[in-house]
Amino acid sequence: MVCKKCVVGGRVKGVFYRATAARRAQQLAIRGYARNLPDGRVEVLACGEQEAVQIFVSWLWTGSSASKVTSVDVSDVPPDSVQVAVNFYTA
Repeated sequence: MVCKKCVVGGRVKGVFYRATAARRAQQLAIRGYARNLPDGRVEVLACGEQEAVQIFVSWLWTGSSASKVTSVDVSDVPPDSVQVAVNFYTA
């Protein structure tokens, strides 16, 4: 299992970005979350099989049909350093 923390910038609040990300994550069996940050970006934690996480992280550039992603900053997170819910959720 690998975990990636991604901070997504652009028009990603109020455009169903988090809900769409949750659906895509569930399709790929990704665990983690998507939550709004105070500065208008969205933070995403994605944990799962390496190939699925890579696909999901690439998908973050797409987002919902109403979003306009301008940046996705990705960092590795040691899987044993985070408590991950059974499913992907939005906060």
